[in-house]
Amino acid sequence: MSAYGRGAAIFGCEGPDLGRDEATFFRDFDPCGFILFARNVETPDQVRRLTAALRETVGRDAPILVDQEGGRVQRLRAPHWREWTPPLDFVAAAGAKAPRAMELRYHIMARELRAVGIDANCAPVCDLITGLTHPFLKNRCYGSDPAQVSVIARAVADGLLAGGVLPVMKHMPGHGRSHVDTHHDLPLVDASRVDLNAHDFAPFRALNDLPMAMTAHLVFTAYDDKPATQSPVLIKAIREEIGFQGLLITDDLNMQALKGDLASRTAASIAAGCDLALHCKGDLAEMQAVASTAGTMSDATLQRLAAALRWRHAPSTVDIASLEAELGLLMSDAPHGPN
Repeated sequence: MSAYGRGAAIFGCEGPDLGRDEATFFRDFDPCGFILFARNVETPDQVRRLTAALRETVGRDAPILVDQEGGRVQRLRAPHWREWTPPLDFVAAAGAKAPRAMELRYHIMARELRAVGIDANCAPVCDLITGLTHPFLKNRCYGSDPAQVSVIARAVADGLLAGGVLPVMKHMPGHGRSHVDTHHDLPLVDASRVDLNAHDFAPFRALNDLPMAMTAHLVFTAYDDKPATQSPVLIKAIREEIGFQGLLITDDLNMQALKGDLASRTAASIAAGCDLALHCKGDLAEMQAVASTAGTMSDATLQRLAAALRWRHAPSTVDIASLEAELGLLMSDAPHGPN
C-alpha cells in the first residue's frame, strides 16, 4: 500500500463499528481517508476503536475527518464531549474578542478530536452572510464583513492546528449567496466576477495557504452553468484567482444539488480538477460506485496530500483546563456577557 493511499476519495462508514465488507472494500480501494458522522459516534473508547480500525485496514495513518463546528453541525456531543453554541452566536457574544475566543474554542475542540483519533476538522467556514444566505448555513458563519471573517477564520485554523488537527476550510469559493439548501436544491448565484472577487472570494484568498479545502455545490453564472464542484472554470478560479494550491475535496457528492448518479457526479468532479471525491453516507454500494470513477490519485493530488499532511503534528503541551479557564474569563468579560 502507498504511504498516502491510492484511491481518490474520502469515505464514511455505516455505523459505530467497522463492518467486515467495509473493511475489505477499504483495504482493496485504499481511499485517501475517512470521515465520521453522528451515526459513528457513541463513546470516546468506541470512537478510538473505530478510528484505529479504519487506519489498520489501510495500513497507515490515514487522515480522519469530521464536521465539528459547534451548534447544529457537531458530530461529537454531550455527555462525552463539550457542547458549543452556533459559531455566529458565539462570535456575537464574544464581540471584539471573537478572534481569540474562536481560537480557544477550536483548540479545545481539536484536543477532544485528536484524543479519539480524529485529525482533520471541516472548518473554518469562510462563507460570508448575505441577504440571501439560507438559514441552514447562516448561523454556521462568522459574519458578513470579508476582513472580519478572514481574521476569525484564521483564528479558527490556528486553534485547530495548535490542537493537532488539520483545518479544512469551506465552502470554496463561497456559499453565502445560496438561498436554498444544497442538500436538496442547486443554487444559482448571479453576482458579477468583480463582486465575487471583492467579497465572496476574499476570505478564501486570505487563507489560501491552508492545507485543505472543500468545494461548494453552487452555480456562479458569471463563470459558467456548472456547480463549482464540477466546473473546470471555477476550479481554475480557485487555483488562480483565489490562489489556493492545497488539497481540494468535493462537498458530499450525495447532496441533491448535483445531477446524475454517483458515478457520473464523481467523474465530473475529478475531471473538473477536484483532488478527492467525498462520500459521506456510509452506504457500501454507493461507495463502490464512487470508487469506480474516482480512480487513483494523480501525481499532483499526491503532492498536495503530502504537503497537507506535513501540517499535521502533535497537540501543543498546554492543557485543556487552562484553555477553558482563559476562554471562560474572556467570555465573561466580553461586552455581550458569557456564552
